Amino acid sequence: MNVFTMLQGRMSARVNLDFSQIVPSIPFILEGVIVTLKIVIFAVLLGFALGVVLALMKIGRIKVLAWFADAYTSVFRGTPLVLQLVLIYFGIPQLTGVDIGPFPSAVIAFGLNSAAYVSEIIRAGILAIDKGQREAALALGIPYKLMMRDIILPQALKNILPALMNEFITLTKESAVVTVIGAMDVMRRAYIVGGQVYRYIEPLLIAGLIYYVLVMLLTLLGKALEGRLRKSD
Repeated sequence: MNVFTMLQGRMSARVNLDFSQIVPSIPFILEGVIVTLKIVIFAVLLGFALGVVLALMKIGRIKVLAWFADAYTSVFRGTPLVLQLVLIYFGIPQLTGVDIGPFPSAVIAFGLNSAAYVSEIIRAGILAIDKGQREAALALGIPYKLMMRDIILPQALKNILPALMNEFITLTKESAVVTVIGAMDVMRRAYIVGGQVYRYIEPLLIAGLIYYVLVMLLTLLGKALEGRLRKSD
């Protein structure tokens, strides 16, 4: 046997994949999709609502609120998401004595983190609207709250929809870090299956495929929403 044959044999052994032991566990891994989607949906709602408030603070005239919003964004954008998640999961029980499970910890951490990015997206969208519309609304005596709700924000949302969808897609992928606090999401279940059959590559590849499908579905949803908004113009 020559050296080339030996190397070829070793390479084939290294890349040998066997999904036969993993196939029975695929339904178990797929159950984690529900957990992942629940975390992402609630985090998106929290992040969007808080992001709107922070964006309005940043463009408002009250300097204290603007400073707070900028500081909030700086902290959550400047520290790792996994650190924020762990601090919330372990910190809240230590500081308050109230136990908090993996699911609410993930929703809070992802929602607070997403709000920092969403606030910047919305702020940029609002500032991109022609100032003449604000001046015209104020000249007509329209209150500031009604102007922002009925005139400025709807136009801004049309312009920033692609950026918002990109943030939500990123959040879906980043949700895999909940495995560090024991949430039974797709990634955690893939790890469990790998430990049971002593093969980790195959279940992780399946988890990767699941996340890819979710991201593609979100991408198609974003394009469909963009198309509807364009037709409504």
